[in-house]
Amino acid sequence: MEYSIRNCEITDLPKLLVLIEKHAEFEKAEFSPEGKEDGLKNALFGQNPKLFCLVVATNETIVGYTSYTFDFSTWNAQNFLYMDCLFLEEETRGFGIGEILIERLKEIGKQNNCVNIQWQTPEFNTRAIKFYNRMGAKGKDKVRFTLTL
Repeated sequence: MEYSIRNCEITDLPKLLVLIEKHAEFEKAEFSPEGKEDGLKNALFGQNPKLFCLVVATNETIVGYTSYTFDFSTWNAQNFLYMDCLFLEEETRGFGIGEILIERLKEIGKQNNCVNIQWQTPEFNTRAIKFYNRMGAKGKDKVRFTLTL
């Protein structure tokens, strides 16, 4: 499979939204695409980007993405990179692309003086958990809460 990994471009947004919807469906989460393209456009390409995104591109389209932010750890008193999403189309899994994406995020984290990379995945996503363990990541048992405003 021929692909490249590059920064997300504005022209990727419609397809990125499709991938995000598939990701939400995979994680059994509710998702509505309404207003999301504008929100992503502002977060990724606004004057002060809040979100960053790498895409896995083939000649025709994008087949995966990872999005991330930078945050601050009170306990470490240092910045960390937060991987918000990592998703690959089913047919692109198993080729080592996820590992390359994580390696790219490690480079970005180091360049930005981050102490670590943090993320989460649902307990039922056993394939991802095995992958992350294989990459040397350590899981922590926590419960994530969401409070709607």
